[in-house]
Order: sequence, then structure tokens, then C-alpha cells
Amino acid sequence: MIGNRPQFIKAAALCGPLRAAHDELLVHTGQHYDDELSAIFLRELEMPRPDVELHLGGGSNSEQTSRMLGALGELLRDEGPDGVLVYGDTNSTLAGALAAAQAQIPVAHVEAGMRSFDRAMPEEINRVLTDHLSDLLLAPSQVAVHNLLRESVAGTVEVVGDVMVDVARVLAPRARADAGPLQQAGVSAGQYLLATAHRAGTVDDPQRLHRLVDLLLGLDERVVLPLHPRTRARLEAAGLLARVEAGTTVLPPLGYLAFTALLTRARAVLTDSGGVQKEAYLAGVPCVTLRDTTEWVETVQSGWNVLVDLDVEAARAALARSAPAERPELYGDGHAAERAVAAIGEHLGSRAI
Repeated sequence: MIGNRPQFIKAAALCGPLRAAHDELLVHTGQHYDDELSAIFLRELEMPRPDVELHLGGGSNSEQTSRMLGALGELLRDEGPDGVLVYGDTNSTLAGALAAAQAQIPVAHVEAGMRSFDRAMPEEINRVLTDHLSDLLLAPSQVAVHNLLRESVAGTVEVVGDVMVDVARVLAPRARADAGPLQQAGVSAGQYLLATAHRAGTVDDPQRLHRLVDLLLGLDERVVLPLHPRTRARLEAAGLLARVEAGTTVLPPLGYLAFTALLTRARAVLTDSGGVQKEAYLAGVPCVTLRDTTEWVETVQSGWNVLVDLDVEAARAALARSAPAERPELYGDGHAAERAVAAIGEHLGSRAI
């Protein structure tokens, strides 16, 4: 069950091995409903199109989750799967897990155990509740396992590694070989900073949005900014878009390969995205996180990621640091999908959504 672009990436790792061993019905809730960009991700990741598309995007978190619960409840009743597989920490994740648990259908959670310990983040609420609803918790790291054991979750915990490592190992070389995205942005490898910002906590509050703009424009290096539709709308409403366009290289939203091409050759990355923090680590690119908490704590502990919130001076100091000499293999060996599928077969049965 998927609902947004980061979940497409996770599902891409599992779809092949899952369909080789089981019957899969791939459900897209439509939480992110940019059809053109969704099609790019599906094509680049060589994923099958979703079997069911529910088109349930829009509205508040509560409104969206409520609509998903109703639609997914009906779908589960009609299909009667042996298990439900959910990814990550979105509204789709929680709705899928809750609908399945209420129907007494086992739930498997990919990327279980991640914690930022910030309950102001909707994603933190989603991931905690999903973990406690799940029968099989597929953890990406030992830190995630420790979080789950500390919370005494009822389900079975399996360390499988991070399925995004699987995808990165296959597609990152292809992305690095493509100079097109750098040419389109007018930049050279190692001579720019790549930035992303989209979370409600970053862009919905006008004061924090102004701080974000001041930070991006207060750096001494060129900033390339693929602009999320939500962020663009907030900048336009606040009258800040022209200022951002004048001071950074603004790009439209990018597919996985184009974004990865820019990420892997950036001097550093600035982001409020959990997924981009991890992708930067896997690519060996220093990361500056525009939040004061992170679920990917290992990247901070290893020195490859620094939390600065929206403090421009802290960001400048973080960017002045040298990259660490070592980059431990924190999230597995690129075979997480194989282990996850084996665990699903053992615990959930042969037919899963």
C-alpha cells in the first residue's frame, strides 16, 4: 500500500521479489496526487502501475486519514488478503494499518522503529501507531530495533536493513552517469548545494517560512532548489517566491533519477526530508538538516548529518565542516527486500496488499 513518492521508492525494491513469491495487489491511495510526477517515478523505478488507485489526496491529515479508512475498509472486505504491507510514516501508512487491524488482517510495516521523538510531527504519530498495530515489524537498523523493544511492541521484530539501500545500489550509478540534470541547472559537480523543503513544520508557519528563505539566501554558495508544490504555494502566498527565484536556482519537482544525479554530485545537501537525509548518507554527501530532530539519528552520530533547524549561522558552520573520514554501513547490504519478502512469507501468508 503506497501513497506518496518516497513510498514508490520503497515499494520498487519489494515489488519484484514480492510478486515472484506471492500475489500482490498494489494500492495507491493518491495521498500525493501529481499524476505526471507519479508516472515519472513509476517509469524510472520500473514498477508496475498500481492495481487500485483511490485518488484520496487533499485536506487535513485527519480528513485524509478518515477518507482512506473508509475506502480501505471496503477494499479489504472485498479482497480478503492474507496480510497488508505498509511503508514508512504517511497518512496512507496509518490508514492502511488501522483498516487492516480493525479487519483482523495481519500488518507488516516496512521501515518500522524509526523515531524522532517529536510528537509535533504528524509522521512521528503515524509511525508510532503503525508499529503498535503491526504483526511484523521490518526494521532497517539496530537503533530501530532498540526503539521497538523499548516500547514493548506486540509484533515480531525482524532486522532486514533498509530497502532504499537496495534501490540506491541499483539506480545511483545510472543517475551519476547522467550529466543532463546538472546541465539543465547550469551547475558543475561539487560546486553547488542542493536544497529541499516541504514539511508543514517548515513552510506552513509564515515566520518559519521567512526564516527558511533567509537561510537559503544567506549562504555563500550556489543553491539548487527543486521546489515542492506545497512550498511553491506557500512562497507565492507570502510574496516570497520572486525573492527565492532571484537568489537560488529554482527547479520544478524532479523524478528519482534526476534528483539523485544532482544529489550525488552536490557539495552538500540541505533538507527537512527524512528520506533525503538518508539518501545523502548513502551517496556520501554531507547533509545539513533543517530540523532540530531526526529519525535517522545514526547519520548524525556518524558525523555526516548536522541538525541546524532554520538557524543560518548554524547552517553556515555545518557547511564549513569537513566530511568524516569513514562512512559505516548503517542500513544494510542491499539485500533488505529479499529478507523482508522471506519474513512476509513466513508471517503473513501468500496473498498481500
